[in-house]
Amino acid sequence: MTNVTALKRVSVQIGEVKVGGADTVLFTIGLGSCVAIALYDAETRIGGVAHAMLPFPTTQKQATFTGRFVSTAVPQLLTSMAAEGARLETIRARIAGGASMFEKILTDYGRKLGPRNVEAARQVLASAGVPLDAEDVGGSHGRSVFLTIADGSVVVTSVHHDDVIL
Repeated sequence: MTNVTALKRVSVQIGEVKVGGADTVLFTIGLGSCVAIALYDAETRIGGVAHAMLPFPTTQKQATFTGRFVSTAVPQLLTSMAAEGARLETIRARIAGGASMFEKILTDYGRKLGPRNVEAARQVLASAGVPLDAEDVGGSHGRSVFLTIADGSVVVTSVHHDDVIL
């Protein structure tokens, strides 16, 4: 792993898509039912992270907020990475999140939102031809994700759970 203290740390908020180069750590905090999609091109050392909250937009107006939806965040991430020099044929994916948070107080729709986000991510990545190398999804606990672009490492942290390296 790379010495992260010398790297630029860039936060990816809910509904955002961000891309960076080898001098960057992209991170997103507080994933519950949302899903983080981390893409990485090892050849160019360009990476990106999306923090998507819903699988698909349901109206045309919603579709303009591309980072909020898995189905529109992935294409935006691929386009942004390509604009920085990434090669689409060498990009690989890892995903995290998609938990079923607060199961006892949510409706059936709310309980299934996390798993629906995960399934949408798998489908959209497959449709885009991006291999999914690893995932840390499901359960009932929140997560935070850190992509160190210099070496492509993805670390998933969570309170009361061991860190996971994807």
